Amino acid sequence: MTFPMHRILILLSIIFMVGCEFQPLNTDQATPTSLPSTPSEAQEALIKFFDLFNSKQYAEAESLYGGSFEGLQDNNPGVDPSDHVKLLENACEINGHQCLLASTVTFKSLQGDTYIFQVEFSNPDGNLFVRGPCCGANETDMPSVSQFEYHVARAATGTFRVMDLPPYIP
Repeated sequence: MTFPMHRILILLSIIFMVGCEFQPLNTDQATPTSLPSTPSEAQEALIKFFDLFNSKQYAEAESLYGGSFEGLQDNNPGVDPSDHVKLLENACEINGHQCLLASTVTFKSLQGDTYIFQVEFSNPDGNLFVRGPCCGANETDMPSVSQFEYHVARAATGTFRVMDLPPYIP
């Protein structure tokens, strides 16, 4: 008894597919190389950043800052540009940055590895911080602002860095 060639091919295909049955992944041996971050982890880093600034722990705040020091260097020509801690101290103590506690931090969006938040701050008396018009402008030309956008980026190391300084009043 001879089988036609197409029946032999079908039979071989069935045998092949049965031999290649689905094998579930053994999750006991799988090890993630990195854990995905969540907005809450980025939010915690942002809140800690403002807490450190507010309590004048500038060295610790510097470890969470990933933004530019260029503007601070321009405002502090007498400070060594590599002394980031002194530049951050001057930002709060001399240059007009308002190193206040965050009262609300709301997740807005995610762009790549950067989380974007809307932040409101509390004045030392507990009231909402509002940055009004400055430099001769009026409310129509330069409306008051109470919500500020902050960017928190996840570095290659997995740590979060705040990319923006506290609000500035000239």
